[in-house]
Amino acid sequence: MRDLSIRPFRPGDQPAARGLILQGLSEHFAAVDASLNPDLDDIQGEYIVRGHLFLVAERGPKLVGTGALRVEQEYVGRIVRVSVAPEFRRRRVGRALVMRLVEAATVLGLKRVWVETNDDWADAIALYRACGFEPYLHAGGSVYLERRLAG
Repeated sequence: MRDLSIRPFRPGDQPAARGLILQGLSEHFAAVDASLNPDLDDIQGEYIVRGHLFLVAERGPKLVGTGALRVEQEYVGRIVRVSVAPEFRRRRVGRALVMRLVEAATVLGLKRVWVETNDDWADAIALYRACGFEPYLHAGGSVYLERRLAG
């Protein structure tokens, strides 16, 4: 998608990013309790201030996707909060976000990036596999995928 731009989160993105992520969760789960997602109430404080990376994808003035990289250990990162607006799915927005996060992890010197999703969320699993992630654990209704990085 030529007119897609991916950039770091800015505080003004807060309402749109939170809404997009909660919308995506509510499409998959019967009910979503927003209080179980406290990181979404202050993305700047929970991600940026703590040294993590939170990206947004825009098409024109519309925020159409999100994704974040949490650095958890010296050489390990976790991708979280990947979400794409319904009308922009299957247009490589999610893939562009994930690959940008993988590139950032590489620049940071991480050796491994992992992600967890529900084992019945086929579209999410397919996205991560298309980005080079391989499953390494199935447990408790979740699938864990990882990508080893060069370096």
